[in-house]
Amino acid sequence: MADFSVNSPRHHRAARPGRVEHLFYFAPVFLLALPFALAGYGWSVLRHARRPATGPVARAKAEANQIVPMIFRG
Repeated sequence: MADFSVNSPRHHRAARPGRVEHLFYFAPVFLLALPFALAGYGWSVLRHARRPATGPVARAKAEANQIVPMIFRG
């Protein structure tokens, strides 16, 4: 049986941005995502006549948490 662990790519730990820098980018992205999350939440309530599992603030926070690392990757 072949040993694939010998030539496997090594994962280098990338330099992580500081917490202040992360919050500097997170705040405006979160504020931009919040109106869209509120609109999506309202549309979902009207369309399905029930509340979604995640609220609009949680959805906006999740979207901002996905977008901010993309800014640092460049």
